[in-house]
Amino acid sequence: MEKSVLKDNNVNYDWNFLNYPIHTVSAQPKQTSKECAILLIHGFGASTDHWRFNIPILSNKYEVHAIDLLGFGKSPKPQDVEYSGSLWKDQVVAYVKEKIKKPTIVVGNSLGGYAALAAGSELNELNAGVILLNAAGYFSEEKTVKKNMLQTSIETVAGIFLKNIVLQRLIFENMRNPKNIKKTLNQVYVDTKNVDDFLVESIRKPSLDYGAFNVFRSVFNPSGPQGLPLDKLFAKLDSPLLLLWGGKDPWMNTPKKRNLYKKFIPKNTKEIILDAGHCPHDEIPELVNQHILDWVDSL
Repeated sequence: MEKSVLKDNNVNYDWNFLNYPIHTVSAQPKQTSKECAILLIHGFGASTDHWRFNIPILSNKYEVHAIDLLGFGKSPKPQDVEYSGSLWKDQVVAYVKEKIKKPTIVVGNSLGGYAALAAGSELNELNAGVILLNAAGYFSEEKTVKKNMLQTSIETVAGIFLKNIVLQRLIFENMRNPKNIKKTLNQVYVDTKNVDDFLVESIRKPSLDYGAFNVFRSVFNPSGPQGLPLDKLFAKLDSPLLLLWGGKDPWMNTPKKRNLYKKFIPKNTKEIILDAGHCPHDEIPELVNQHILDWVDSL
């Protein structure tokens, strides 16, 4: 099946968050069977471009929006804000309330999955459902487990390493090298055919923006601000939840993490395991699009 690809002529900056112009993409369907919208939230280092194969298909039936989180993509990267899960949660909530203004299915991958879940837990009547694709985030139990001496030593070394601005800069420069971006993506995609020049450039180009290094430092700082743990967010969520797991994700789909999901996810949850890695929406978009449409249609 030939993929439909998002065109750049649908982009705009007609919405502000914290007085910063936010890059957004929207698409309206010719006809829809439900009075709800779909909002897509990208992961760390990504942007609205990562939904290139999803927006054209989903918008055949539903009103679809995607935003670049503050600090990523074509959105500004200011140095006067604290980058955190709470910040991006607030951004998603504000966008739904101020721009979409109707019940919304919030979809998120990786870091965007955390923002989607956190926002969904606060949107109340404007939350029509949440879809998580290998969401980032931690559970309370992961923070309270007693650490052995080796764990403590490793974390101490990592903390010192990440607090050294020279080493941080070296890591940042290494990470945004096109060859290393492609290498990392190849490690977390099972089928790498969509790890193409467009995807690599969509990650590299925003990293050249003024302020991008500060975003990187904030996200990876061990003492940086964090939002609520996943179990607390699941307890607050009162809408249907769909988990679309890339079953071969080496980052988020660990046995320990999956066991914690099974322990804390709400009753109104559907879980689907896919033969994919960390970004199933871009790796196997046809299948992910169909699962999303089938689930939304069933609500």
